[in-house]
Amino acid sequence: MASGWARDGAIQEQIDASVNDAVQYARSNLVSGASAELCEECDEPIPQARRLALPGVKYCVSCQVELEGKGALSKGLNRRGSKDSQLR
Repeated sequence: MASGWARDGAIQEQIDASVNDAVQYARSNLVSGASAELCEECDEPIPQARRLALPGVKYCVSCQVELEGKGALSKGLNRRGSKDSQLR
């Protein structure tokens, strides 16, 4: 495939690097260890089923939903460099 000055396979290497970065980011954010019995945010008990399903959980469901809604846990990368992304 003709791609100007880029060498063969450079585009696939960039895609692979992006995927590897995303996988490393996700793995670094995995929680492990003992689960808390009480929510760190509201001090309500965390159900046993949630503690067993998610090792290392620190928040009850309602507090976790609220934290995720604030966007604190989701940071995206925009590597496309599209015109729309440059205007924002």
